[in-house]
Amino acid sequence: MVICENLLFSHGAEQQNYNSGDYVFAEDSTPKFYMQIKTGTVKISSFLEDGKEFIHGIPFDGHCLAETYLFHDRKYAVNAIAVTDCEIIRLEKNKLIALLLKKPQLIFNIYSYTADRMHYKHMTSAPFCFQDPITKLNLLLNHVKNHFGFNDKFSFYIPYTRQQLASLTGMRIETVIRAIKKMEKQNMLKIDGTKIFV
Repeated sequence: MVICENLLFSHGAEQQNYNSGDYVFAEDSTPKFYMQIKTGTVKISSFLEDGKEFIHGIPFDGHCLAETYLFHDRKYAVNAIAVTDCEIIRLEKNKLIALLLKKPQLIFNIYSYTADRMHYKHMTSAPFCFQDPITKLNLLLNHVKNHFGFNDKFSFYIPYTRQQLASLTGMRIETVIRAIKKMEKQNMLKIDGTKIFV
């Protein structure tokens, strides 16, 4: 977790519950809270003109949501939508600022989290340079695996659905499904039921 939950609650935080499919916040709304996921998974996404969804990230337990928006006055440029039922801890922006002034070491916690997320974003955006679907997926899947510290072949379960992989890579779901089948035949990944292991 980015900030200790007890510390957040002791400074006035509250827990909000969201059902799968609920908006945690919507694009063009004003950031008012620091939000940290206690349990559950959220997708940070945008909807394109053709109605297609592009997923920027899928944070889960312990991650915070769009924390950088609390340090300027711009509205959200993305949506946060619950993928599963979620418990999210919210602390009002002004209370977060007061907490950070009181405990400045927490700024480094937030900055370290943001830096790690940006590194992940830079690494996962690299596949967009490639046209080949297998190359795109292979780079993305292996980066996610390395990010969580797994090294052995087929030791890591990819926590994304095929639709989410399509939204993360900008490909059609049919293209992702075909590429995954080819990757299995090439021994690049393992499929167990609907689960993908790399």
